Amino acid sequence: QVQLVESGGGLVQPGGSLRLSCAASGGTFSNYAMGWFRQAPGKEREFVAGIGWSGASTDYADSVKGRFTISRDNAKNTVYLQMKSLKPEDTAVYYCARHRAYYIGRDYSEYDYWGQGTQVTVSS
Repeated sequence: QVQLVESGGGLVQPGGSLRLSCAASGGTFSNYAMGWFRQAPGKEREFVAGIGWSGASTDYADSVKGRFTISRDNAKNTVYLQMKSLKPEDTAVYYCARHRAYYIGRDYSEYDYWGQGTQVTVSS
């Protein structure tokens, strides 16, 4: 059984930084693309960033491009989301997810395993 566990969320001031981690267990981590999604109160879950199986390809939502960086370490079965220049509108629960295949997708239905989420709050 695949399990994904996120960590690294918290309260940060506008303009600050956070790094989220997602540790995977079960399955063959390096065979699959991974993604980060977020969901703010009263809003639908949205794609934030995705990374292909090898880490060579990445994709970002326009709202985070240039501020967030997704990466992975297949030796550690971990995917990361480095977030810089955080804004209040980045406040949400952040989820990592495993794609059904090796390539990146933006639709949440393409992902079959999800973590429990970690809260990110950007506020002064």
